[in-house]
Amino acid sequence: MTQANRWLAATWPAVRAALPAPPARVLELGCGSLGGHVPALRTAGYDAIGVDPEAPPGDEYRRIEFERLDEPSGTFAAVAASASLHHVADPAAVLDGITRLLAPDGWIVVVEWDWEAFDEPTAEWCFARLAGDDDGWLHRHRNGWAASGRPWSAYLRGWADEHGIHGAALLLGLLGERFRLERPAYGPYLFADLAGTTEQAAIDAGEIRATRVQVVGRRR
Repeated sequence: MTQANRWLAATWPAVRAALPAPPARVLELGCGSLGGHVPALRTAGYDAIGVDPEAPPGDEYRRIEFERLDEPSGTFAAVAASASLHHVADPAAVLDGITRLLAPDGWIVVVEWDWEAFDEPTAEWCFARLAGDDDGWLHRHRNGWAASGRPWSAYLRGWADEHGIHGAALLLGLLGERFRLERPAYGPYLFADLAGTTEQAAIDAGEIRATRVQVVGRRR
C-alpha cells in the first residue's frame, strides 16, 4: 500500500463517522491527485465531489482551486478537508467560502497537521524510522534539516514561514468563529511514511507528540 493510500485508509473511519447519512451531498476540499476520500464516499452512497487543481479526471471532480468553485450557496450537507487547510493562501477566506456552501445545519470535518507540535524529539524519532529511500516529504525534511545546520525548531519555523504553512491553533480559532466545534482529537500523522505502525504506541508512551488534529463542527 502506498503512503497516500495508507493515509486515506487510516483517516477514512473518522471522516465517515462524522458525516450525516447518505445520500447527503459532500464536498472534499483538496482531494489531491488520487481523489482523496471521494471514491469511498461515493461507494458509501454519498453524492460526493472533490475539488483540487490536481484532481483526477471525472464528473465527480473539479480541477480548480476551491476559491474558483462555482456552486450555489447551501448546496452541501458536509465539507471534508483532510490535510488541506494548512497550506491554503487565506484560510479565513476559504472557511468563509465553505460556510457559504454549507446548508444551514451543515457539517465540516477537518483532519490537519499540527506542525507546531512536531518538536525535535518527535522529528528525531520519526527520521530514525523512515521507510525506504523514497523522496517523501519527511525524507526531504530530514535532509533539509541536516543541510541547514540550524536547530530543528528554527529550521521548521523558517520552512513554515517560507511556504505559508498555517498552524493548527490558528485554524482551530478560525473554525471556532464559524462553527460549533466538538472537542478536537489528537493522534498520529506521520505513520504513512514510517516503517511499521508504532507511532500511536510512542505517543501513548510519551516518547513523541501527536501531530494530527481532527475536529468536527456544525455551521453556526
